[in-house]
Amino acid sequence: MAPDFQKTIVGLLLTLSFLTYSFYLYSSLPVRDAVFTIDVDRGKAIWQQHNCTACHQVYGLGGYLGPDLTNEYSKRGPDIIKAMIRTGTKTMPAFNLTEEETSSLLSYLKHIDQTGIADPRSFKIKLDGTIDQE
Repeated sequence: MAPDFQKTIVGLLLTLSFLTYSFYLYSSLPVRDAVFTIDVDRGKAIWQQHNCTACHQVYGLGGYLGPDLTNEYSKRGPDIIKAMIRTGTKTMPAFNLTEEETSSLLSYLKHIDQTGIADPRSFKIKLDGTIDQE
């Protein structure tokens, strides 16, 4: 066989493999029940404006001074979170947010809570590089 023909065959096989694997990966995307509303968007903007990621993590990404807040909404509830935002703690200042801003931030935390679990100890890296949660 000619070298150009071999390169063509290898290229076609690689392309076919890539397309098949891509179809396999993206044909079974997880269903997201959580809806991204305007209030959630405002809460995300407040999260970013006050640089909450500097101290807190979401889905295991962010700072390490404060706790990972991915699932705090279901663990603590909105009343405790609202009180912590208003009064602060030893390591977190009170941000003096309005009632509307606090409500939007709670909506954002509730949205995050509904979209995933952030316990890296439950993640398992498979041989193909994808991640499963145990």
